[in-house]
Parts: sequence; C-alpha cells; structure tokens
Amino acid sequence: MTISRKIKVLIVDDSALIRAILTEIINSDSRFTVVGAAKDPFEAREMIKALLPDVLTLDIEMPRMNGITFLQNLMRLRPMPVLMISTLTQEGAPATLEALELGAVDFLPKPQTGGDAALEIYRELILDKLFWAAKANISRPEPEAKTLSDLAAISHNRNLRRGFICAIGASTGGTEAIKTVLEDMPAGAPPIVITQHIPESFSTSFAKRLDSLSAMRVYEAEHNQLILPGCAYLAPGHSHLRVVKTAKGYLCRLDRGEPVNRHRPSVEVLYDSVTEAAGDCALGVILTGMGADGAQALLRMRQAGAMTLGQDEATSVVWGMPGAAFKLGAVDKVLPLQKMARLIMQQAYALAEHK
Repeated sequence: MTISRKIKVLIVDDSALIRAILTEIINSDSRFTVVGAAKDPFEAREMIKALLPDVLTLDIEMPRMNGITFLQNLMRLRPMPVLMISTLTQEGAPATLEALELGAVDFLPKPQTGGDAALEIYRELILDKLFWAAKANISRPEPEAKTLSDLAAISHNRNLRRGFICAIGASTGGTEAIKTVLEDMPAGAPPIVITQHIPESFSTSFAKRLDSLSAMRVYEAEHNQLILPGCAYLAPGHSHLRVVKTAKGYLCRLDRGEPVNRHRPSVEVLYDSVTEAAGDCALGVILTGMGADGAQALLRMRQAGAMTLGQDEATSVVWGMPGAAFKLGAVDKVLPLQKMARLIMQQAYALAEHK
C-alpha cells in the first residue's frame, strides 16, 4: 500500500479516557487522522461502514461484544488491518495470541501513566505500529498442506551435522509465522533458537502454545540451558538470547542489557552470538517484521559462511525485516513461509552429507 494521504484510524475501546489519550497521540502525527472513536463493536461496525478507516485499534474486553468475537466477524466480512490494544498480562496473553491467529496485525498495551518520558516512548511505539499496520499484507496465501511425515523422512538414516544450529528472528506477524514453521518441523529437527519481539508477560504463554502444536519440544529459554536437537528455545520477553559454545555443547545465555535496535530481545544479538558460536554450521532465518532488527547481523552470518533465508513479501505480514536483509544482500534464498521448514531440514541434513 502506497500512502499518499493521511492514514485514517478508528479507535474501538470502552474507556473514554483511553479513547481520548489515543486520539491525542495519533492526531499529533501528521501521517494520521482519527476519524472516529467507538465505545463498543456495535458502534464500530457502523463507523467502519460510514468512515472507511485504513486501520483499527481494538480493545479485547468490552461490553456487549468482546474484541475477539468482533475481530473474527470483521476478518470474515471486511478484512482490514487491526492493532490490538489491551492490558497485557499473562492472563490476557492467550486472548491476544488468539487475536493474532484470527488476523490482527500486531498488539501493544494500553497507555499507562508513567510520566512524560514513558508517554513519549509509548507514543513512538504506537505510531510505528500503526504505520506498519496500515501497510500490512492481510491477504496472504493460504497455507499449504502439512508435510510432516515427508519432512521426517529427510532425517531417516542420516545424521544431523554435528554443531548445526538454526536461528530464527521475527517481529510483526512473527507469532503466526513461527508457529507455521514449527508446526511443520518433525521431532528430528535440528536445534532452533528464536527471538520474537514480544512483551515479557507473553513469552511464557507463546512458548507453551508452540510446544503444544509442534513435534519439537519448545521452551522459553533459560539461562545456561543446554541446546539440544529436536528442541526450540524462545527468547523470554525480558532478555536478549545469546548462544555460546562450551565443552558441553551450545548453551542459552540470557542478559538484560540495553535494547539493541530499540528491542530487547533483539534479533541482532541472537544472530551475532550464533555466528560467533557456530560460524558456517549455522542457518539464519529472518521472518516477517517491522523495522530492520537483525538485517546487519544476518549479513555477518552469511559472510561467515552460514546459509541465510528470508521470508518473501507475499507471505509476510510486514516485509520490513526480511526486506531490509534482502536489500543488504544478507539473504541467500527468499522463500514463501510454507517452504521454510523443508529448507531448514534439507540444509541441516545435506550439510551432514557434505562435511
């Protein structure tokens, strides 16, 4: 979507205070205009018809109809970019993850009173997310049929290359993209380490959800946890995830250092650590996401001899991170999301045959 006019935003929230705060924040940026503010989905439905907004902000807990039910109806009848804005707690995480599965582009918390500095950080965050949401691809191709047994056969009577490790980075749209990749991976998959930009209160629920859907064991990474084949390790929302090589094998290392590229966890931090630990025994995968976190580090992975894969624009919610990596020359192959798992498996076991 090429934006040559102001992006029209409709706010849906039952709190008059939140509606007022969001309206003030969004209208403070010349790229946007708030065309309406609805207190519930019934008002929103009529405003959508009359005002034709480009993007919607949507609360989850509302009277008469909750945001999840409304989103489900909306994406069926009139698909449009939706940014979920709700209280981000561990209890609320499953509902927000469900919203992303239903087609919401992204999510963030409701604004909190924490002084001018905190409000300015929040302002930058919501404006960034709204801008990328307005450009998001909400008509992506339907997933192909699962080929789990076929992928499992790749590892039959073959040995995984010793020291092989796959690193995946993602942001906007990444929760569903990562789920698609891991759902396709067999139990004999190589070890996978993952950084997804996600709040601290969400990463535990997300890891458990992935674990329930994949033949792999999926963990929220712990400090000094041993990295093993058949397992995936998700960076907690509060810490950078690094991989270190020891006499025991690869270990997860967590730290709460400064954000990198405005993110903690940062994809850049993960990729650089994997390059240092594994060199050309690594595979780097960059998936859908806004911004450019990880692009420079993926280039360094490729320069160190690792293969690198980037999600294509057609299947990305936002072709920001993979697009930035592609433009840098950091990507060996650009692939649809549905073909990622096969390439990961083929690369892990093909390397074993040649090295």
